[in-house]
Amino acid sequence: MRSSILGSFCALLLLVREPACCGDEVTSGTVNPCCYLPCQHWGVCVWYAEDRYECDCTRTGYHGKNCTIPEFWPRVHDLLKPGPDTVHYILTHFSWLWDIINSTYLRDVLMRLVLTVRSNLIPSPPTYNSKYGYLSWESYYNLSYYTRILPPVPEDCPTPLGVKGKAGLPDPELLVEKLMKRRTFRPDPQGSNLMFAFFAQHFTHQFFKTYNRMGLGFTKALAHGVDAGHIYGDNLERQLHLRLLKDGKMKYQLIDGEMYPPSVAEAPIKMSYPPGTPPEDQFAIGQEVFGLLPGLGLYATLWLREHNRVCDILKAEHPSWDDEQLFQTTRLIIIGETIRIVIEEYVQHLSGYMLQLKFDPTLLFHAQFQYGNRIALEFSQLYHWHPLMPDSFHINGDELAYPQFLFNTSVLTHYGVDKLVDAFSRQVAGQVGGGYNVNPVVTPVAVRTIEESRHLRMQPFNEYRKRFNLKPYTSFREFADNEEIALTLEEFYGDIDALEFYPGMLLERTRPGAIFGESMVEMGAPFSLKGLLGNPICSPEYWKPSTFGGRVGFDIVNSATLKNLVCLNSRTCPYVAFRVPPEEQSVRTDEL
Repeated sequence: MRSSILGSFCALLLLVREPACCGDEVTSGTVNPCCYLPCQHWGVCVWYAEDRYECDCTRTGYHGKNCTIPEFWPRVHDLLKPGPDTVHYILTHFSWLWDIINSTYLRDVLMRLVLTVRSNLIPSPPTYNSKYGYLSWESYYNLSYYTRILPPVPEDCPTPLGVKGKAGLPDPELLVEKLMKRRTFRPDPQGSNLMFAFFAQHFTHQFFKTYNRMGLGFTKALAHGVDAGHIYGDNLERQLHLRLLKDGKMKYQLIDGEMYPPSVAEAPIKMSYPPGTPPEDQFAIGQEVFGLLPGLGLYATLWLREHNRVCDILKAEHPSWDDEQLFQTTRLIIIGETIRIVIEEYVQHLSGYMLQLKFDPTLLFHAQFQYGNRIALEFSQLYHWHPLMPDSFHINGDELAYPQFLFNTSVLTHYGVDKLVDAFSRQVAGQVGGGYNVNPVVTPVAVRTIEESRHLRMQPFNEYRKRFNLKPYTSFREFADNEEIALTLEEFYGDIDALEFYPGMLLERTRPGAIFGESMVEMGAPFSLKGLLGNPICSPEYWKPSTFGGRVGFDIVNSATLKNLVCLNSRTCPYVAFRVPPEEQSVRTDEL
């Protein structure tokens, strides 16, 4: 048994899967043939005139009219490849085996394999954007756009999703009301807590910054990755207002002897607070929406304290450095700490894998890997995890409803960092997948997400399944294990191949005991890992002690943990993790 499992690991952990289904044959001369989405296996549809089209199968490993005939090695691979559920099962079971692997060089081998294969699913350089459904210099060069993995559905198709489904899409408010809105809070069976939920929101808001003033599909996050812009601001003017301009530090205010972000009165920048909120009651933070939730203010405070703490360490090591060098080097250290925490704790928790994930950029130094990243529209869409939010917030014996919690910076200063961290670490978050779990307070965001995807003519959910080497669903009953969801979707869309991307992500059946369904993991992980390891600090030119001010700074990056972030920057060391305490998780599992 053990030898057979070990012998199959190379194949099982390749994590590369290609679909076996074919596209519809184009039979009508009155419709743009590319509306049929005929080209399979990453083939590109080129329309010439009337019913004449061509699928460009270059370097896909397939040929034929619709890129459906495999060449020799893809055929062999199709025969040997395991399914995603098989891979997931192995990665989440057999603890005795993973104990051995995690203590040997095999951990590095498998980690390198996971990183390269996952990252190779994301095109680099980028391909399409919200304006161009074909390759163009503008798509590559103009960083104002989100990139996108699949081109938009052609504008002149018979149905909104091509040729499948009904002539009209369901009203987005009705769709959210009937299938996504919470009926009864459903906790995440993986035990994710509010510390995790707020980390997800605070971390991603540095690169998910839709620029609505420009229009849908535009982004303000020109760095397109982890740049700590949510701490330092997304432009130089904002950054300079937030900086102390002495010893590399950021501005701050002391409340009850503890460090918090400065007020807008002290750092005159634009923050999104309700009209009439006095400047002295507004925190000045790099990301302008972070006054919305005390959980975001909590992380902003922790990173502010960490930045100034690291500045003191570097100042002692380099007394000759000026303010600018201290600030810039500290920022690189903060970026490195962030990436390590994300990979080794945040992604580790999400995956549920027994393979111990490792942040080690040197694993890719001898692999084919392109440094750089572009944030994709699809990544932004799938990361709307609003079911994480609870019905109320439990802090130090008090229960706070949303009206008491939103835009209330006094929640953070009243309870303090220590009590807030402890409370958020002990309160379970909601399960994201499976439907019926979006709190009514945030259902308007789900509606806007669906409206955005329609405006930008995103391809159907099943087309994205195929693009990420997953088998497309053949029916709504296969897609959803809830009969009511399946029947309602059948009524709304008429055809599984007409199901939209975002509803597909949130309504798909979840894996047993997991926070998500299969698609969220298999599509989200490649975006995440490519963005993290594609960061410049992970490149051979940057990843060395001198980049971080010497061995002391490099050690800070290489020892970063969520616990260190909290306990080195608070009076006490409260319980802190991305999962509720084991004893509480055990009770909750029994209840479920």
